Amino acid sequence: MAGYEYVSPEQLAGFDKYKYSAVDTNPLSLYVMHPFWNTIVKAFPTWLAPNLITLSGFLLVVFNFLLMAYFDPDFYASAPGHRHVPDWVWIVVGILNFMAYTLDGVDGKQARRTNSSTPLGELFDHGLDSWSCVYFVVTVYSIFGRGSTGVSVFVLYLLLWVVLFSFTLSHWEKYNTGILFLPWGYDLSQVTLSFVYIVTAVVGVEAWYEPFLFNFLYRDLFTAMIIGCAVCVTLPMSFLNFYRSYKNNTLKHSSVYEVMVPLFSPCLLFILSTAWILWSPSDILEIHPRIFYFMVGTAFSNITCQLIVCQMSSTRCPALNWLLVPLFLVVMAVSLGGASYLESVLLYTLTAAFTLAHVHYGVCVVKQLSSHFQIYPFSLRKPNSDLGTEEKNIGL
Repeated sequence: MAGYEYVSPEQLAGFDKYKYSAVDTNPLSLYVMHPFWNTIVKAFPTWLAPNLITLSGFLLVVFNFLLMAYFDPDFYASAPGHRHVPDWVWIVVGILNFMAYTLDGVDGKQARRTNSSTPLGELFDHGLDSWSCVYFVVTVYSIFGRGSTGVSVFVLYLLLWVVLFSFTLSHWEKYNTGILFLPWGYDLSQVTLSFVYIVTAVVGVEAWYEPFLFNFLYRDLFTAMIIGCAVCVTLPMSFLNFYRSYKNNTLKHSSVYEVMVPLFSPCLLFILSTAWILWSPSDILEIHPRIFYFMVGTAFSNITCQLIVCQMSSTRCPALNWLLVPLFLVVMAVSLGGASYLESVLLYTLTAAFTLAHVHYGVCVVKQLSSHFQIYPFSLRKPNSDLGTEEKNIGL
Protein backbone atom coordinates (compact mmCIF):
# COMPACT_ATOMS: atom_id res chain seq x y z
CA MET A 1 0.00 0.00 0.00
CA ALA A 2 3.00 2.33 0.46
CA GLY A 3 3.26 2.89 -3.27
CA TYR A 4 -0.46 2.95 -4.04
CA GLU A 5 -1.27 5.26 -6.95
CA TYR A 6 -4.27 7.43 -6.14
CA VAL A 7 -3.80 9.71 -9.16
CA SER A 8 -5.01 8.11 -12.37
CA PRO A 9 -3.17 8.35 -15.73
CA GLU A 10 -5.98 10.62 -16.95
CA GLN A 11 -5.42 12.95 -14.00
CA LEU A 12 -1.66 12.95 -14.55
CA ALA A 13 -2.25 14.01 -18.15
CA GLY A 14 -4.56 16.75 -16.87
CA PHE A 15 -1.87 18.01 -14.48
CA ASP A 16 0.50 18.35 -17.46
CA LYS A 17 -1.91 20.84 -19.04
CA TYR A 18 -2.76 22.71 -15.83
CA LYS A 19 -2.23 26.46 -15.53
CA TYR A 20 -2.79 28.36 -12.31
CA SER A 21 -5.71 30.81 -12.42
CA ALA A 22 -6.81 32.74 -9.34
CA VAL A 23 -8.47 36.06 -8.53
CA ASP A 24 -7.86 37.96 -5.29
CA THR A 25 -10.01 41.06 -4.77
CA ASN A 26 -9.66 41.39 -1.00
CA PRO A 27 -8.44 44.94 -0.14
CA LEU A 28 -6.67 43.70 3.01
CA SER A 29 -4.80 41.12 0.98
CA LEU A 30 -4.01 43.40 -1.97
CA TYR A 31 -2.96 46.59 -0.20
CA VAL A 32 -1.59 45.34 3.14
CA MET A 33 -0.62 41.69 3.20
CA HIS A 34 0.86 41.25 -0.28
CA PRO A 35 3.26 44.20 0.11
CA PHE A 36 4.21 42.78 3.52
CA TRP A 37 4.77 39.29 2.09
CA ASN A 38 6.78 40.71 -0.83
CA THR A 39 9.15 42.18 1.74
CA ILE A 40 9.29 39.07 3.93
CA VAL A 41 10.01 36.65 1.08
CA LYS A 42 13.24 38.50 0.26
CA ALA A 43 14.63 37.30 3.60
CA PHE A 44 14.33 33.65 2.56
CA PRO A 45 17.34 32.04 0.87
CA THR A 46 16.77 31.09 -2.77
CA TRP A 47 17.68 27.46 -2.03
CA LEU A 48 14.67 27.09 0.30
CA ALA A 49 11.91 25.03 -1.34
CA PRO A 50 8.40 26.59 -1.27
CA ASN A 51 6.85 23.31 -0.13
CA LEU A 52 9.09 23.37 2.92
CA ILE A 53 7.69 26.81 3.76
CA THR A 54 4.14 25.48 3.30
CA LEU A 55 4.80 22.48 5.53
CA SER A 56 6.42 24.66 8.21
CA GLY A 57 3.37 26.91 8.37
CA PHE A 58 1.06 23.91 8.66
CA LEU A 59 3.14 22.40 11.47
CA LEU A 60 2.88 25.67 13.40
CA VAL A 61 -0.91 25.43 13.17
CA VAL A 62 -0.80 21.81 14.39
CA PHE A 63 1.50 22.82 17.24
CA ASN A 64 -0.98 25.49 18.35
CA PHE A 65 -3.74 22.89 18.31
CA LEU A 66 -1.71 20.45 20.42
CA LEU A 67 -0.53 23.17 22.81
CA MET A 68 -4.10 24.26 23.49
CA ALA A 69 -5.21 20.63 23.79
CA TYR A 70 -2.69 20.23 26.61
CA PHE A 71 -3.79 23.32 28.55
CA ASP A 72 -7.50 23.12 27.66
CA PRO A 73 -8.37 19.51 26.78
CA ASP A 74 -12.13 19.74 27.40
CA PHE A 75 -12.71 23.46 26.57
CA TYR A 76 -13.54 24.44 30.16
CA ALA A 77 -10.32 26.36 30.88
CA SER A 78 -11.87 29.75 30.02
CA ALA A 79 -15.00 29.16 32.10
CA PRO A 80 -15.42 30.89 35.48
CA GLY A 81 -14.04 28.88 38.39
CA HIS A 82 -11.67 26.81 36.25
CA ARG A 83 -7.91 27.02 35.90
CA HIS A 84 -7.26 29.30 32.93
CA VAL A 85 -4.74 28.89 30.14
CA PRO A 86 -1.49 30.71 31.10
CA ASP A 87 -1.04 34.14 29.53
CA TRP A 88 2.22 33.14 27.86
CA VAL A 89 0.40 30.39 25.95
CA TRP A 90 -1.94 32.94 24.34
CA ILE A 91 1.07 35.02 23.29
CA VAL A 92 2.80 32.00 21.77
CA VAL A 93 -0.37 30.92 19.95
CA GLY A 94 -0.95 34.44 18.61
CA ILE A 95 2.61 34.81 17.31
CA LEU A 96 2.70 31.33 15.78
CA ASN A 97 -0.71 31.82 14.18
CA PHE A 98 0.49 34.98 12.43
CA MET A 99 3.74 33.27 11.45
CA ALA A 100 1.78 30.37 9.93
CA TYR A 101 -0.44 32.82 8.05
CA THR A 102 2.64 34.65 6.78
CA LEU A 103 4.31 31.45 5.61
CA ASP A 104 1.10 30.50 3.82
CA GLY A 105 1.26 33.85 2.04
CA VAL A 106 4.91 33.74 0.98
CA ASP A 107 5.23 30.13 -0.21
CA GLY A 108 3.78 30.95 -3.62
CA LYS A 109 5.93 34.06 -3.90
CA GLN A 110 9.01 31.96 -3.10
CA ALA A 111 7.99 29.53 -5.85
CA ARG A 112 7.77 32.32 -8.42
CA ARG A 113 10.94 33.94 -7.08
CA THR A 114 12.91 30.71 -7.57
CA ASN A 115 11.15 29.74 -10.81
CA SER A 116 9.94 26.55 -9.14
CA SER A 117 6.15 26.74 -9.46
CA THR A 118 4.52 23.39 -10.19
CA PRO A 119 0.99 21.95 -9.88
CA LEU A 120 2.19 19.83 -6.95
CA GLY A 121 3.07 23.00 -5.04
CA GLU A 122 -0.46 24.35 -5.39
CA LEU A 123 -2.02 20.99 -4.52
CA PHE A 124 0.22 20.63 -1.46
CA ASP A 125 -0.62 24.17 -0.29
CA HIS A 126 -4.38 23.92 -0.70
CA GLY A 127 -4.49 20.36 0.61
CA LEU A 128 -2.85 21.38 3.88
CA ASP A 129 -5.11 24.45 4.03
CA SER A 130 -8.14 22.16 3.94
CA TRP A 131 -6.83 20.27 6.97
CA SER A 132 -5.89 23.50 8.77
CA CYS A 133 -9.56 24.56 8.91
CA VAL A 134 -10.33 22.28 11.85
CA TYR A 135 -7.15 23.26 13.69
CA PHE A 136 -7.92 26.97 13.40
CA VAL A 137 -11.53 26.69 14.56
CA VAL A 138 -10.90 24.31 17.45
CA THR A 139 -7.94 26.33 18.73
CA VAL A 140 -9.83 29.62 18.80
CA TYR A 141 -12.69 27.90 20.63
CA SER A 142 -10.55 27.86 23.77
CA ILE A 143 -10.84 31.66 24.04
CA PHE A 144 -14.51 31.33 24.97
CA GLY A 145 -14.80 27.60 25.71
CA ARG A 146 -18.03 26.15 26.94
CA GLY A 147 -20.01 26.72 30.08
CA SER A 148 -22.19 29.63 31.17
CA THR A 149 -19.99 32.25 29.48
CA GLY A 150 -19.00 30.22 26.45
CA VAL A 151 -20.36 28.50 23.39
CA SER A 152 -21.84 25.01 23.51
CA VAL A 153 -19.93 22.21 21.80
CA PHE A 154 -22.81 21.68 19.37
CA VAL A 155 -22.86 25.34 18.36
CA LEU A 156 -19.11 25.15 17.77
CA TYR A 157 -19.69 22.01 15.70
CA LEU A 158 -22.10 23.95 13.49
CA LEU A 159 -19.67 26.88 13.26
CA LEU A 160 -16.96 24.45 12.21
CA TRP A 161 -19.17 23.30 9.38
CA VAL A 162 -19.79 26.91 8.31
CA VAL A 163 -16.02 27.28 7.92
CA LEU A 164 -15.64 23.92 6.17
CA PHE A 165 -18.41 24.61 3.67
CA SER A 166 -16.99 28.08 3.02
CA PHE A 167 -13.64 26.51 2.19
CA THR A 168 -15.00 23.83 -0.11
CA LEU A 169 -17.18 26.41 -1.86
CA SER A 170 -14.07 28.12 -3.26
CA HIS A 171 -12.86 24.87 -4.81
CA TRP A 172 -16.37 24.03 -6.00
CA GLU A 173 -16.23 27.36 -7.85
CA LYS A 174 -12.91 26.46 -9.45
CA TYR A 175 -14.16 22.98 -10.37
CA ASN A 176 -16.93 24.63 -12.36
CA THR A 177 -15.37 27.90 -13.55
CA GLY A 178 -11.68 27.04 -13.82
CA ILE A 179 -10.79 30.06 -11.65
CA LEU A 180 -10.02 30.08 -7.93
CA PHE A 181 -11.70 33.10 -6.36
CA LEU A 182 -9.81 33.61 -3.11
CA PRO A 183 -12.26 34.19 -0.21
CA TRP A 184 -12.20 37.49 1.66
CA GLY A 185 -12.81 35.93 5.04
CA TYR A 186 -9.50 34.09 5.30
CA ASP A 187 -7.15 37.08 5.54
CA LEU A 188 -9.43 39.02 7.84
CA SER A 189 -9.95 36.04 10.14
CA GLN A 190 -6.23 35.26 10.44
CA VAL A 191 -5.22 38.82 11.26
CA THR A 192 -8.12 39.14 13.72
CA LEU A 193 -7.37 35.81 15.43
CA SER A 194 -3.70 36.63 15.90
CA PHE A 195 -4.66 39.97 17.44
CA VAL A 196 -7.34 38.45 19.71
CA TYR A 197 -4.92 35.82 21.05
CA ILE A 198 -2.47 38.55 22.10
CA VAL A 199 -5.26 40.69 23.59
CA THR A 200 -6.46 37.68 25.60
CA ALA A 201 -3.02 37.39 27.16
CA VAL A 202 -3.15 41.05 28.16
CA VAL A 203 -6.72 41.41 29.46
CA GLY A 204 -7.42 37.79 30.47
CA VAL A 205 -10.29 35.55 29.41
CA GLU A 206 -12.51 37.25 32.01
CA ALA A 207 -12.73 40.27 29.71
CA TRP A 208 -14.72 38.21 27.23
CA TYR A 209 -17.38 37.45 29.87
CA GLU A 210 -18.71 41.02 29.73
CA PRO A 211 -21.14 42.27 27.08
CA PHE A 212 -19.55 44.63 24.57
CA LEU A 213 -22.86 46.21 23.49
CA PHE A 214 -26.06 46.14 25.56
CA ASN A 215 -26.55 42.41 26.36
CA PHE A 216 -24.64 41.23 23.30
CA LEU A 217 -21.70 39.14 24.52
CA TYR A 218 -18.36 38.66 22.79
CA ARG A 219 -19.20 34.98 22.29
CA ASP A 220 -22.27 36.14 20.34
CA LEU A 221 -20.05 38.43 18.27
CA PHE A 222 -17.75 35.48 17.58
CA THR A 223 -20.68 33.41 16.35
CA ALA A 224 -22.22 36.26 14.36
CA MET A 225 -18.94 37.06 12.60
CA ILE A 226 -18.43 33.50 11.37
CA ILE A 227 -22.01 33.09 10.19
CA GLY A 228 -22.24 36.63 8.84
CA CYS A 229 -19.03 36.33 6.82
CA ALA A 230 -20.27 33.10 5.24
CA VAL A 231 -23.83 34.23 4.56
CA CYS A 232 -23.18 37.85 3.61
CA VAL A 233 -19.81 37.57 1.82
CA THR A 234 -18.64 34.06 0.90
CA LEU A 235 -21.94 32.60 -0.30
CA PRO A 236 -23.14 35.60 -2.37
CA MET A 237 -19.73 36.07 -4.01
CA SER A 238 -19.50 32.37 -4.87
CA PHE A 239 -22.92 32.38 -6.51
CA LEU A 240 -22.10 35.65 -8.30
CA ASN A 241 -18.88 34.22 -9.72
CA PHE A 242 -20.69 31.07 -10.79
CA TYR A 243 -23.47 33.12 -12.41
CA ARG A 244 -20.98 35.26 -14.33
CA SER A 245 -19.29 32.16 -15.66
CA TYR A 246 -22.68 30.76 -16.65
CA LYS A 247 -23.63 33.97 -18.48
CA ASN A 248 -20.29 34.01 -20.28
CA ASN A 249 -20.66 30.35 -21.29
CA THR A 250 -17.38 29.46 -19.62
CA LEU A 251 -18.68 26.81 -17.21
CA LYS A 252 -16.70 23.57 -17.43
CA HIS A 253 -19.76 21.38 -16.77
CA SER A 254 -23.15 21.63 -18.43
CA SER A 255 -25.37 19.28 -16.40
CA VAL A 256 -26.72 20.10 -12.95
CA TYR A 257 -25.46 16.74 -11.66
CA GLU A 258 -21.86 17.40 -12.74
CA VAL A 259 -22.01 20.91 -11.30
CA MET A 260 -23.20 19.70 -7.90
CA VAL A 261 -21.33 16.38 -7.57
CA PRO A 262 -18.38 17.86 -5.59
CA LEU A 263 -20.83 18.79 -2.81
CA PHE A 264 -22.28 15.29 -2.37
CA SER A 265 -19.57 13.90 -0.09
CA PRO A 266 -19.24 16.99 2.14
CA CYS A 267 -23.02 17.09 2.58
CA LEU A 268 -23.17 13.37 3.37
CA LEU A 269 -20.33 13.79 5.86
CA PHE A 270 -22.31 16.55 7.55
CA ILE A 271 -25.48 14.42 7.63
CA LEU A 272 -23.74 11.34 9.04
CA SER A 273 -21.71 13.19 11.68
CA THR A 274 -24.76 15.19 12.77
CA ALA A 275 -26.84 12.01 12.95
CA TRP A 276 -24.19 10.45 15.18
CA ILE A 277 -24.37 13.42 17.54
CA LEU A 278 -28.17 13.40 17.69
CA TRP A 279 -28.51 9.63 18.07
CA SER A 280 -25.57 9.13 20.40
CA PRO A 281 -26.63 7.20 23.54
CA SER A 282 -23.61 8.50 25.49
CA ASP A 283 -23.74 12.09 24.15
CA ILE A 284 -20.45 11.59 22.33
CA LEU A 285 -19.89 15.24 21.42
CA GLU A 286 -20.13 16.34 25.06
CA ILE A 287 -17.69 13.64 26.16
CA HIS A 288 -15.09 13.90 23.37
CA PRO A 289 -15.64 17.18 21.49
CA ARG A 290 -12.02 17.71 20.43
CA ILE A 291 -11.65 14.21 18.97
CA PHE A 292 -15.02 14.42 17.23
CA TYR A 293 -14.11 17.77 15.62
CA PHE A 294 -10.78 16.35 14.50
CA MET A 295 -12.42 13.27 13.01
CA VAL A 296 -14.83 15.42 10.99
CA GLY A 297 -12.10 17.84 9.90
CA THR A 298 -9.79 15.05 8.75
CA ALA A 299 -12.50 13.32 6.71
CA PHE A 300 -13.44 16.69 5.21
CA SER A 301 -9.83 17.37 4.25
CA ASN A 302 -9.55 14.05 2.45
CA ILE A 303 -12.74 14.77 0.51
CA THR A 304 -11.53 18.25 -0.39
CA CYS A 305 -8.08 17.06 -1.46
CA GLN A 306 -9.69 14.68 -3.93
CA LEU A 307 -11.81 17.55 -5.24
CA ILE A 308 -8.69 19.70 -5.68
CA VAL A 309 -6.97 16.91 -7.63
CA CYS A 310 -10.00 16.68 -9.92
CA GLN A 311 -10.39 20.41 -10.51
CA MET A 312 -6.66 20.84 -11.22
CA SER A 313 -6.59 17.89 -13.62
CA SER A 314 -9.97 18.75 -15.22
CA THR A 315 -11.38 15.32 -14.42
CA ARG A 316 -14.70 14.27 -12.93
CA CYS A 317 -15.02 14.45 -9.16
CA PRO A 318 -16.11 11.18 -7.50
CA ALA A 319 -19.60 11.33 -6.06
CA LEU A 320 -18.73 9.58 -2.80
CA ASN A 321 -15.60 9.28 -0.69
CA TRP A 322 -14.84 5.79 0.66
CA LEU A 323 -14.20 7.15 4.18
CA LEU A 324 -17.93 7.69 4.45
CA VAL A 325 -18.52 3.93 4.41
CA PRO A 326 -17.04 3.13 7.85
CA LEU A 327 -18.60 6.31 9.22
CA PHE A 328 -22.00 5.16 7.95
CA LEU A 329 -21.54 1.74 9.58
CA VAL A 330 -20.61 3.32 12.91
CA VAL A 331 -23.59 5.67 12.82
CA MET A 332 -25.91 2.76 12.04
CA ALA A 333 -24.46 0.74 14.91
CA VAL A 334 -24.89 3.65 17.29
CA SER A 335 -28.44 4.38 16.12
CA LEU A 336 -29.50 0.77 16.71
CA GLY A 337 -28.21 0.94 20.27
CA GLY A 338 -25.80 -1.93 19.83
CA ALA A 339 -22.61 0.02 20.43
CA SER A 340 -23.40 2.40 23.27
CA TYR A 341 -20.77 0.96 25.61
CA LEU A 342 -18.18 0.99 22.78
CA GLU A 343 -19.02 4.40 21.35
CA SER A 344 -15.88 6.15 22.62
CA VAL A 345 -13.73 3.27 21.35
CA LEU A 346 -15.41 3.51 17.96
CA LEU A 347 -14.77 7.26 17.80
CA TYR A 348 -11.07 6.92 18.62
CA THR A 349 -10.67 3.99 16.24
CA LEU A 350 -12.42 5.81 13.41
CA THR A 351 -10.38 8.96 14.03
CA ALA A 352 -7.12 7.00 13.95
CA ALA A 353 -8.19 5.19 10.76
CA PHE A 354 -9.19 8.45 9.06
CA THR A 355 -5.90 10.09 10.05
CA LEU A 356 -3.77 7.20 8.80
CA ALA A 357 -5.79 6.97 5.57
CA HIS A 358 -5.50 10.70 4.94
CA VAL A 359 -1.76 10.82 5.65
CA HIS A 360 -1.28 7.77 3.41
CA TYR A 361 -3.27 9.48 0.65
CA GLY A 362 -1.22 12.67 0.94
CA VAL A 363 2.17 10.92 1.00
CA CYS A 364 1.30 8.71 -1.97
CA VAL A 365 -0.04 11.61 -4.06
CA VAL A 366 3.05 13.72 -3.34
CA LYS A 367 5.35 10.82 -4.25
CA GLN A 368 3.39 10.06 -7.41
CA LEU A 369 3.36 13.65 -8.66
CA SER A 370 7.01 14.15 -7.69
CA SER A 371 7.92 11.14 -9.78
CA HIS A 372 5.72 12.31 -12.64
CA PHE A 373 7.24 15.80 -12.74
CA GLN A 374 10.73 14.45 -11.89
CA ILE A 375 11.23 16.74 -8.91
CA TYR A 376 11.99 16.54 -5.22
CA PRO A 377 9.00 17.79 -3.17
CA PHE A 378 11.12 19.55 -0.53
CA SER A 379 14.23 20.50 -2.45
CA LEU A 380 15.08 22.65 -5.46
CA ARG A 381 17.57 20.05 -6.64
CA LYS A 382 16.80 17.84 -9.63
CA PRO A 383 16.65 14.07 -8.98
CA ASN A 384 19.29 13.44 -11.66
CA SER A 385 21.63 16.16 -10.37
CA ASP A 386 23.49 13.43 -8.46
CA LEU A 387 24.65 12.12 -11.83
CA GLY A 388 26.42 15.35 -12.69
CA THR A 389 23.71 17.04 -14.71
CA GLU A 390 23.38 20.78 -14.42
CA GLU A 391 21.23 21.81 -11.47
CA LYS A 392 18.25 24.09 -11.94
CA ASN A 393 15.64 25.45 -9.59
CA ILE A 394 12.85 23.27 -10.90
CA GLY A 395 11.86 21.59 -7.66
CA LEU A 396 8.96 22.48 -5.42
